[in-house]
Amino acid sequence: MLAIVADQNLPLVRRLEAVGFRAWPTSSVQYDGSWQIRLSGGHPSKRLNCVVALDPSDSKDISLRLEKAGRKFEAHGRPLLVRETPLSPKALIEELKNDGWERFDETMTLTGDLSTLTLPDMLDHLPTHDIGRFVDADLAVHASDPSLKPALAEVISAIKPPTGLFLIEDPDSGPVASTLCVQDNDLAGIMSLAVRSGRRREGLGLEILTSALRWARVRGAKTAWLQVAADNTAALQLYGKLGFQVAYRYRYWRKGT
Repeated sequence: MLAIVADQNLPLVRRLEAVGFRAWPTSSVQYDGSWQIRLSGGHPSKRLNCVVALDPSDSKDISLRLEKAGRKFEAHGRPLLVRETPLSPKALIEELKNDGWERFDETMTLTGDLSTLTLPDMLDHLPTHDIGRFVDADLAVHASDPSLKPALAEVISAIKPPTGLFLIEDPDSGPVASTLCVQDNDLAGIMSLAVRSGRRREGLGLEILTSALRWARVRGAKTAWLQVAADNTAALQLYGKLGFQVAYRYRYWRKGT
């Protein structure tokens, strides 16, 4: 079972949010006080296109600030989304509730001590340096729209910290699993881990995750972090067995229709 942190460690949340922004960078970042307005003209990822408040005390003029942010999202052809984390002001969340917004897509951020994580003895995979090859594989494994290739390549190319691009490929059917590991000083983030539909429950996810974590540990990372949908029971059980713990949860809000 995953251990759940009862009292939010806000300094840890702030640090993980910061490395998360660097691990999945958007093309446009603007600030309204401590509210970060993240927008991408190419990729539709919610993390790249949302408003994130980074100070629980920054709660002035909420309605006006949401209205201003909405105009920026409209100019980009994006729906206005607010990402709620433990750093979000309570007044902001109350405003969203009272104004008929709906909450969706809860995600857990997990951390694990790389010195104590239980990594099984499995086939090791070395990272590729070919971004184009990795992007093609990632889109295939996720069954994503191939037209997203330029936007995804732009996101990955914009990652500044050292990054390992990991693939497992079948000689006959092509890529079957993919992930990328972003090492930001002593923290290693596992991003976009997926196994192709029809090849799940074969241990491929554990195999590629283990390869990425070993790569990060050899390079000096001390703590691994990753994000997983709160309703992904199988993944949560796997990460719990390895030794990951819940650091915090986040979720999105959108204007009700």
